[in-house]
Amino acid sequence: MKNTNVTLKEVQQVYDGPEGILWELIMGEQIHVGGFMSSKTLADKAGIKAGWRGVDLCSALGAGCRFLVRNYNVSMCGVDGTDTMLRKAAERAQAEGFAGRIEFKKSDVLNAPYPNGHFDFVWGEDAWCYVVDKRKLIFEAARLLKPGGILAFTDWIEGSAGLSEEAGFRINTFMKFPGMETLNSYKKHIFDAGLKLVSAEELCSEFAEFVQLYLDMLSKQLTFDALKIIGNNMELFQSMGGEMVFMLQCAKEGRMGRGRFIAVK
Repeated sequence: MKNTNVTLKEVQQVYDGPEGILWELIMGEQIHVGGFMSSKTLADKAGIKAGWRGVDLCSALGAGCRFLVRNYNVSMCGVDGTDTMLRKAAERAQAEGFAGRIEFKKSDVLNAPYPNGHFDFVWGEDAWCYVVDKRKLIFEAARLLKPGGILAFTDWIEGSAGLSEEAGFRINTFMKFPGMETLNSYKKHIFDAGLKLVSAEELCSEFAEFVQLYLDMLSKQLTFDALKIIGNNMELFQSMGGEMVFMLQCAKEGRMGRGRFIAVK
Protein backbone atom coordinates (compact mmCIF):
# COMPACT_ATOMS: atom_id res chain seq x y z
CA MET A 1 0.00 0.00 0.00
CA LYS A 2 1.13 3.57 -0.77
CA ASN A 3 -0.08 5.07 2.49
CA THR A 4 -1.14 8.64 3.11
CA ASN A 5 -1.83 10.34 6.42
CA VAL A 6 -5.59 10.43 5.80
CA THR A 7 -7.60 9.75 8.95
CA LEU A 8 -11.24 9.01 9.72
CA LYS A 9 -11.75 12.70 10.52
CA GLU A 10 -10.77 13.70 6.98
CA VAL A 11 -13.04 11.06 5.47
CA GLN A 12 -15.89 12.38 7.62
CA GLN A 13 -15.22 15.86 6.27
CA VAL A 14 -15.53 14.54 2.70
CA TYR A 15 -18.91 12.92 3.28
CA ASP A 16 -20.22 15.67 5.52
CA GLY A 17 -19.38 18.22 2.81
CA PRO A 18 -19.70 18.97 -0.90
CA GLU A 19 -17.44 16.13 -2.08
CA GLY A 20 -19.92 13.60 -0.76
CA ILE A 21 -22.73 15.33 -2.66
CA LEU A 22 -20.59 15.35 -5.81
CA TRP A 23 -19.91 11.60 -5.60
CA GLU A 24 -23.63 10.95 -5.19
CA LEU A 25 -24.31 13.10 -8.26
CA ILE A 26 -22.10 11.00 -10.54
CA MET A 27 -22.41 7.56 -8.88
CA GLY A 28 -25.95 7.62 -7.53
CA GLU A 29 -27.12 6.88 -3.99
CA GLN A 30 -25.15 3.66 -3.83
CA ILE A 31 -21.89 5.59 -4.36
CA HIS A 32 -20.07 2.58 -5.71
CA VAL A 33 -18.91 1.43 -9.12
CA GLY A 34 -21.54 -0.46 -11.08
CA GLY A 35 -24.55 0.50 -8.97
CA PHE A 36 -27.47 -1.95 -8.87
CA MET A 37 -25.94 -4.63 -11.07
CA SER A 38 -22.69 -4.69 -9.09
CA SER A 39 -24.70 -5.16 -5.89
CA LYS A 40 -26.79 -7.90 -7.46
CA THR A 41 -23.70 -9.73 -8.70
CA LEU A 42 -22.13 -9.57 -5.25
CA ALA A 43 -25.31 -10.74 -3.49
CA ASP A 44 -25.92 -13.58 -5.95
CA LYS A 45 -22.33 -14.81 -5.75
CA ALA A 46 -22.56 -14.69 -1.96
CA GLY A 47 -25.83 -16.64 -1.95
CA ILE A 48 -27.69 -14.12 0.21
CA LYS A 49 -30.94 -15.72 1.43
CA ALA A 50 -34.29 -14.35 2.59
CA GLY A 51 -34.57 -13.99 6.34
CA TRP A 52 -30.86 -13.46 6.92
CA ARG A 53 -29.54 -10.66 9.10
CA GLY A 54 -26.67 -8.62 7.67
CA VAL A 55 -24.45 -5.69 8.54
CA ASP A 56 -23.08 -3.16 6.06
CA LEU A 57 -19.80 -1.78 7.36
CA CYS A 58 -19.34 1.78 6.03
CA SER A 59 -22.99 1.98 5.01
CA ALA A 60 -22.93 5.64 3.82
CA LEU A 61 -26.40 6.64 2.55
CA GLY A 62 -27.82 3.22 3.39
CA ALA A 63 -28.55 2.38 -0.23
CA GLY A 64 -26.82 -0.99 0.10
CA CYS A 65 -29.03 -1.85 3.06
CA ARG A 66 -32.16 -0.78 1.20
CA PHE A 67 -31.10 -2.71 -1.91
CA LEU A 68 -30.71 -5.91 0.11
CA VAL A 69 -33.93 -5.51 2.10
CA ARG A 70 -35.96 -4.79 -1.02
CA ASN A 71 -34.47 -7.40 -3.32
CA TYR A 72 -33.36 -10.20 -0.97
CA ASN A 73 -35.85 -9.90 1.90
CA VAL A 74 -33.24 -9.63 4.64
CA SER A 75 -32.92 -7.37 7.68
CA MET A 76 -29.94 -5.02 7.86
CA CYS A 77 -27.80 -2.97 10.18
CA GLY A 78 -25.69 -0.14 8.82
CA VAL A 79 -22.56 1.08 10.60
CA ASP A 80 -20.91 4.34 9.57
CA GLY A 81 -18.86 7.10 11.14
CA THR A 82 -20.26 10.15 9.35
CA ASP A 83 -23.20 12.10 10.79
CA THR A 84 -24.50 13.40 7.46
CA MET A 85 -24.51 9.94 5.89
CA LEU A 86 -26.28 8.39 8.89
CA ARG A 87 -28.92 11.13 9.01
CA LYS A 88 -29.67 10.83 5.30
CA ALA A 89 -29.63 7.03 5.48
CA ALA A 90 -32.21 6.99 8.27
CA GLU A 91 -34.41 9.53 6.47
CA ARG A 92 -34.33 7.59 3.22
CA ALA A 93 -35.02 4.26 4.92
CA GLN A 94 -38.00 5.84 6.66
CA ALA A 95 -39.28 7.37 3.40
CA GLU A 96 -39.09 4.00 1.63
CA GLY A 97 -40.86 2.15 4.43
CA PHE A 98 -37.85 0.21 5.70
CA ALA A 99 -37.34 1.86 9.08
CA GLY A 100 -38.43 -1.31 10.91
CA ARG A 101 -36.05 -3.54 8.97
CA ILE A 102 -32.90 -1.42 8.95
CA GLU A 103 -31.08 0.16 11.87
CA PHE A 104 -28.15 2.54 11.61
CA LYS A 105 -25.48 3.09 14.22
CA LYS A 106 -22.60 5.55 14.39
CA SER A 107 -19.38 3.77 15.16
CA ASP A 108 -15.83 3.15 14.05
CA VAL A 109 -16.26 0.04 11.88
CA LEU A 110 -13.15 -1.46 13.48
CA ASN A 111 -15.17 -1.77 16.68
CA ALA A 112 -18.76 -2.38 15.62
CA PRO A 113 -21.37 -2.20 18.41
CA TYR A 114 -22.59 -5.79 18.04
CA PRO A 115 -21.69 -9.06 19.81
CA ASN A 116 -19.67 -11.92 18.39
CA GLY A 117 -21.45 -14.12 15.85
CA HIS A 118 -24.41 -11.77 15.47
CA PHE A 119 -24.81 -11.78 11.68
CA ASP A 120 -25.43 -14.17 8.81
CA PHE A 121 -23.41 -11.94 6.50
CA VAL A 122 -21.12 -8.91 6.48
CA TRP A 123 -21.39 -6.60 3.48
CA GLY A 124 -19.23 -3.81 2.05
CA GLU A 125 -19.16 -1.98 -1.27
CA ASP A 126 -16.24 0.19 -2.41
CA ALA A 127 -15.89 1.80 1.01
CA TRP A 128 -13.27 -0.09 2.96
CA CYS A 129 -10.59 1.81 1.03
CA TYR A 130 -11.36 4.64 3.49
CA VAL A 131 -10.46 2.50 6.53
CA VAL A 132 -6.92 2.85 7.85
CA ASP A 133 -6.45 -0.71 9.15
CA LYS A 134 -8.10 -3.00 6.62
CA ARG A 135 -6.58 -6.11 8.13
CA LYS A 136 -8.26 -5.29 11.44
CA LEU A 137 -11.50 -4.63 9.56
CA ILE A 138 -11.46 -8.14 8.07
CA PHE A 139 -10.87 -9.57 11.54
CA GLU A 140 -13.79 -7.49 12.84
CA ALA A 141 -15.99 -8.83 10.04
CA ALA A 142 -14.99 -12.37 11.00
CA ARG A 143 -15.88 -11.66 14.64
CA LEU A 144 -19.34 -10.47 13.68
CA LEU A 145 -20.15 -13.53 11.57
CA LYS A 146 -21.94 -16.64 12.76
CA PRO A 147 -20.26 -19.97 11.96
CA GLY A 148 -21.06 -20.54 8.30
CA GLY A 149 -21.69 -16.81 7.81
CA ILE A 150 -20.67 -15.02 4.62
CA LEU A 151 -18.30 -12.11 4.05
CA ALA A 152 -19.12 -10.32 0.77
CA PHE A 153 -17.45 -7.10 -0.30
CA THR A 154 -15.99 -5.06 -3.13
CA ASP A 155 -13.27 -2.47 -2.75
CA TRP A 156 -10.92 -0.29 -4.75
CA ILE A 157 -7.53 -2.01 -4.94
CA GLU A 158 -4.09 -1.66 -6.47
CA GLY A 159 -4.03 -3.79 -9.62
CA SER A 160 -1.70 -6.69 -10.30
CA ALA A 161 0.38 -4.50 -12.65
CA GLY A 162 1.23 -2.36 -9.62
CA LEU A 163 1.42 1.35 -8.88
CA SER A 164 4.58 3.33 -8.34
CA GLU A 165 4.96 5.04 -4.98
CA GLU A 166 4.26 8.38 -6.66
CA ALA A 167 1.16 7.17 -8.54
CA GLY A 168 -0.26 5.37 -5.53
CA PHE A 169 0.25 8.36 -3.27
CA ARG A 170 -1.33 10.65 -5.87
CA ILE A 171 -4.48 8.52 -6.20
CA ASN A 172 -4.86 7.89 -2.48
CA THR A 173 -4.40 11.57 -1.69
CA PHE A 174 -6.98 12.65 -4.26
CA MET A 175 -9.51 10.03 -3.13
CA LYS A 176 -8.82 10.58 0.60
CA PHE A 177 -7.80 6.94 1.03
CA PRO A 178 -5.31 6.01 3.76
CA GLY A 179 -4.15 3.39 1.23
CA MET A 180 -5.38 0.61 -1.05
CA GLU A 181 -4.93 -3.11 -0.61
CA THR A 182 -4.11 -5.55 -3.41
CA LEU A 183 -6.03 -8.67 -4.34
CA ASN A 184 -3.39 -10.79 -2.63
CA SER A 185 -3.14 -8.71 0.53
CA TYR A 186 -6.91 -8.90 1.02
CA LYS A 187 -6.75 -12.66 0.42
CA LYS A 188 -4.09 -12.95 3.12
CA HIS A 189 -6.15 -10.92 5.59
CA ILE A 190 -9.14 -13.18 4.93
CA PHE A 191 -7.03 -16.31 5.47
CA ASP A 192 -5.40 -14.93 8.62
CA ALA A 193 -8.84 -14.07 10.06
CA GLY A 194 -9.76 -17.75 9.85
CA LEU A 195 -12.16 -17.41 6.94
CA LYS A 196 -12.31 -19.69 3.91
CA LEU A 197 -11.94 -17.78 0.64
CA VAL A 198 -14.63 -18.66 -1.89
CA SER A 199 -13.66 -16.22 -4.65
CA ALA A 200 -11.46 -13.20 -5.27
CA GLU A 201 -11.65 -11.28 -8.55
CA GLU A 202 -9.65 -8.34 -9.88
CA LEU A 203 -11.81 -5.99 -11.99
CA CYS A 204 -9.51 -3.39 -13.55
CA SER A 205 -10.98 -3.26 -17.08
CA GLU A 206 -14.52 -2.98 -15.72
CA PHE A 207 -13.36 -0.22 -13.38
CA ALA A 208 -11.88 1.70 -16.32
CA GLU A 209 -15.20 1.60 -18.17
CA PHE A 210 -16.96 3.24 -15.24
CA VAL A 211 -14.34 5.93 -14.70
CA GLN A 212 -14.78 6.83 -18.36
CA LEU A 213 -18.55 6.94 -17.80
CA TYR A 214 -18.15 9.35 -14.87
CA LEU A 215 -15.84 11.59 -16.90
CA ASP A 216 -18.33 11.65 -19.77
CA MET A 217 -21.19 12.52 -17.41
CA LEU A 218 -19.26 15.37 -15.83
CA SER A 219 -18.03 16.82 -19.12
CA LYS A 220 -21.09 16.21 -21.31
CA GLN A 221 -24.13 16.43 -19.03
CA LEU A 222 -23.54 17.33 -15.38
CA THR A 223 -21.02 20.17 -15.60
CA PHE A 224 -23.47 22.81 -14.33
CA ASP A 225 -24.64 20.59 -11.44
CA ALA A 226 -21.11 19.64 -10.41
CA LEU A 227 -19.87 23.22 -10.50
CA LYS A 228 -22.78 24.34 -8.35
CA ILE A 229 -21.86 21.77 -5.71
CA ILE A 230 -18.22 22.95 -5.52
CA GLY A 231 -19.03 26.67 -5.50
CA ASN A 232 -18.61 27.18 -9.25
CA ASN A 233 -14.87 26.71 -8.89
CA MET A 234 -13.82 25.88 -12.45
CA GLU A 235 -10.16 25.45 -11.49
CA LEU A 236 -11.09 22.81 -8.90
CA PHE A 237 -13.44 21.12 -11.37
CA GLN A 238 -10.71 20.85 -13.99
CA SER A 239 -8.19 19.62 -11.42
CA MET A 240 -10.55 16.87 -10.25
CA GLY A 241 -11.14 15.89 -13.86
CA GLY A 242 -7.40 15.60 -14.39
CA GLU A 243 -7.06 13.26 -11.42
CA MET A 244 -9.87 11.08 -12.75
CA VAL A 245 -8.19 10.92 -16.16
CA PHE A 246 -5.03 9.74 -14.38
CA MET A 247 -7.00 7.01 -12.57
CA LEU A 248 -8.57 5.99 -15.89
CA GLN A 249 -5.15 5.49 -17.44
CA CYS A 250 -3.95 3.48 -14.45
CA ALA A 251 -7.04 1.27 -14.65
CA LYS A 252 -6.54 0.68 -18.37
CA GLU A 253 -2.99 -0.46 -17.60
CA GLY A 254 -4.17 -2.84 -14.86
CA ARG A 255 -2.49 -0.77 -12.14
CA MET A 256 -5.67 -0.05 -10.16
CA GLY A 257 -9.26 -1.20 -10.11
CA ARG A 258 -11.65 -3.06 -7.86
CA GLY A 259 -11.68 -6.42 -6.15
CA ARG A 260 -14.71 -8.59 -5.41
CA PHE A 261 -14.39 -11.04 -2.53
CA ILE A 262 -16.54 -13.80 -1.06
CA ALA A 263 -15.50 -15.79 2.03
CA VAL A 264 -17.19 -18.03 4.59
CA LYS A 265 -16.61 -18.52 8.31
